[in-house]
Amino acid sequence: MRDSVEIGLGKTAQRGYHLDDIALVPTRRTRDVDDVSTSWQLDAYQFKIPCVAHPSDATMSPATTIALGRLGGLGVLNVEGLWCRYEDPTPVLEELAGLTDDANTTRRLQQVYAEPIKPELIVERVKQIRDGGVTVAVRVSPQHTLALAPVILDAGVDILVIQGTLVSAEHVSTTDEPLNLKEFIADLDLPVVVGGCTNYQTALHLMRTGAAGVIVGIGGDEWATTDRVLGIRVPMATAIADAAAARRDYLDETGGRYVHIIADGDLQTSGDIAKALGCGADAVMLGEPLTRSENAPAGGAWWVSGASHPKLPRGSFGAAEEPMGSLEKVLFGPSDDPEGVLNLFGGLRRAMAKCGYRDLKEFQKVGLVLDN
Repeated sequence: MRDSVEIGLGKTAQRGYHLDDIALVPTRRTRDVDDVSTSWQLDAYQFKIPCVAHPSDATMSPATTIALGRLGGLGVLNVEGLWCRYEDPTPVLEELAGLTDDANTTRRLQQVYAEPIKPELIVERVKQIRDGGVTVAVRVSPQHTLALAPVILDAGVDILVIQGTLVSAEHVSTTDEPLNLKEFIADLDLPVVVGGCTNYQTALHLMRTGAAGVIVGIGGDEWATTDRVLGIRVPMATAIADAAAARRDYLDETGGRYVHIIADGDLQTSGDIAKALGCGADAVMLGEPLTRSENAPAGGAWWVSGASHPKLPRGSFGAAEEPMGSLEKVLFGPSDDPEGVLNLFGGLRRAMAKCGYRDLKEFQKVGLVLDN
């Protein structure tokens, strides 16, 4: 039973744990790192590493989407982002790369994202990625899914990501026609990933819509302000474990349908990735860590999608910092940094080997300890 704490007369709160609160426990055996596999599969699509890119314009352009795909991950392009608003967003991205993190950056983000989305650019960007020979995945918000879906589907994507700060299977509205995820997904013949969510109940409901993957978390990092703006903060270790429990129950409920869990938030180092997978995630969604690549479109600057919201921005702007190497170096090394911010998936492989596990499914059974 979940540990609850009384915070006052008549009010209790459930205790939750962040990834920093836990550590992995090695088993009685270790393995050679070359015998460890980090591959995973989403529907019919296979990937070398359990890496899904957070769909931020700061890190994901058509070129970097292709580059990540060729390195074994899954790049995700935001069809509501700059690449589908501007014929050539390079000057805009260069301007943003030169901004400092002062009060005017949020206003400037709102201005550049006020440019209308152009359907013809969605088609063009999807074709560009497909011509790169990688799996094509795009992100759309729940609010714009019904309007943009015909364009996206006609363009020929492989995987559709429906992602917002928080997504539920039952959105209630008296003013707009809400997106019925179950009906929408049932009409598609491609895998759909939905999220984010933060608890067992929502994860289970999203799985019952027919989604192939569920995003757990709200992309929280040091630049996200969802906590201060909405009062919502996600203890990722607990959220992932809860979603893994929902996945297990849904597997029993359906007689064998497996839904993948993608952790999004609180992830900066290879150790964070290892702990997220150890809690039960199948893959991780990386955002800010990819800004360390010299290939990042915004030159190292970082912002979450909510930072440009026209009415209620929920993210700060992170000024550009000096890149630390190529995208390949960020993912696979070699690393010259001792803090775990480079060779992210080489670090994951070594963690799996030190704990004695051969593949990601086995690694989800790793022991955990609270040490904070």
